[in-house]
Amino acid sequence: MAGARPSEDLDAIRRDAKSPGDKAVIREIREAGSRTARERILDLLDDGSFVEVDAFVKHRSGDHGMHLHEPLGDGVVAGHGMLDGRRVVCFSQDFAVFSGTMGEMHARKICKILELAEKGRLPVIGIWDGDGQRPHEGVTSLGPNGEMLDLLVSCSGKVPILSIVLGTVSGTSALAAGLSDFVILGRQRGRMFMRSPYVIPEIISGEVDEDTLGGATHHASRSGVACMVSESENGAFDIAAEILSFLPDHTMAEPSRLSTGDKWKRKCKGMSKLVPLDSERPYDMRGVVGEVVDDRRFLELFPSYAENIVVGFARLDGVPVGVVGNQPSVLAGCLDIDASVKAARFIRTCDCFNIPIVTFVDVPGFLPGTVQEWGGIIRHGAKLLYAYAEATVPKLAVVTRKAYGGAYLAMSCKHLGSDYNVAWPTGELAVMGAEGAVRIIHRAELAGSEKPDETYSELVKDYRDKFGDPYVAARHGWLDDVIEPSQTRRALVSALRPLLTKRVLVPPKKHGNIPL
Repeated sequence: MAGARPSEDLDAIRRDAKSPGDKAVIREIREAGSRTARERILDLLDDGSFVEVDAFVKHRSGDHGMHLHEPLGDGVVAGHGMLDGRRVVCFSQDFAVFSGTMGEMHARKICKILELAEKGRLPVIGIWDGDGQRPHEGVTSLGPNGEMLDLLVSCSGKVPILSIVLGTVSGTSALAAGLSDFVILGRQRGRMFMRSPYVIPEIISGEVDEDTLGGATHHASRSGVACMVSESENGAFDIAAEILSFLPDHTMAEPSRLSTGDKWKRKCKGMSKLVPLDSERPYDMRGVVGEVVDDRRFLELFPSYAENIVVGFARLDGVPVGVVGNQPSVLAGCLDIDASVKAARFIRTCDCFNIPIVTFVDVPGFLPGTVQEWGGIIRHGAKLLYAYAEATVPKLAVVTRKAYGGAYLAMSCKHLGSDYNVAWPTGELAVMGAEGAVRIIHRAELAGSEKPDETYSELVKDYRDKFGDPYVAARHGWLDDVIEPSQTRRALVSALRPLLTKRVLVPPKKHGNIPL
């Protein structure tokens, strides 16, 4: 470079910074049908909008031969840009540089981006593809890694945080991704482990492979870490953009309202075919949600995890709403541990970002059994109740059929501060089902009856006539109205409009103590 002009030096350094990775690894990445960290950032953001920071950063370690290889950028591309016209901060780990591991300077680059997000009140999108902390740097990397985790916690609830996992992510990288509001996992290469797969005994012994232990399928269906799974990298970016479209830039802003051509007074004509009159027959609650929301568009989150409850985003009269609904086609819609935690987390996310919550209730109770009781269903079920009671956003609920006992209370009941509660004529609000109630209340009478079956049927009918319709609850003021199913959309939109200016003054305290 002797005799070169300063601008030529800069151009040469920039060229090096744009392709710092191991060429053999880059070739393997391309052969696998994947892309480099920089290409991923450019594909995610609007054309020409990416502004990079810290492109010239290098690591400062001299151990284990590290001084022989000092790639610019230290294994992560970071900066800010536009996504569908909105400013976001973002970073993408580079697997071609030290396997995407996080050393001191790598972590500091992410910290700088998170600080920008917190100060500028901007959403964060992280593309993860790295094996956690960099072992070559030893304890030096611990401090900045801890600072990064601390900043993620500080940003949580202030700005939306989305993680897209497109490679094998372990250790600190996995923990950091787990702190996000939403985790999107690539099916082909996305894997997550708490410890490096190279030291997990079951993988070393060949008992399980990496996909079985930490692949997208299991994190979407068993662990509940991934809220969505994408078949391709571009698909993952599209999912992130769609999720972000329902969210504001920060907790002090309102989510964007999007006008649609769907009339707010539209009748839900398909309801009568969707929901059977027989309360014992199952149906798909997603069909009910689709009938009500704008353009029948419902973005379901965690579709393969705790399938007995449905959560996701939709729009109602153009307003983004969070939808929670019991799923009668799975476990009869009973609440269990996983369903309670899934819904509670989603409700708190909606509350963070000023998104109204619409709940569709058809729940016979909490799932009984030793597995649930010993697993802590009392504590986990209390999380759901806590989340609803704590939320200060507009809360609306529709009882379609059953709403029994403690599960009714935990599903956005009027007594937890819900703003608008209605039921269909088929709704049943009771301590429990008529059959169970009769066996408890009249067990002595049934035991002494000469015709127990006939006596039981008559008592069940009497109990259902007295308590098994929504009008009893309406007379007590626990329901605001009883509506025809076809009027559900109109009723919810009418109730939501005045609630959009809802504000709740919460007495000062450090924070509540949710039963984690």
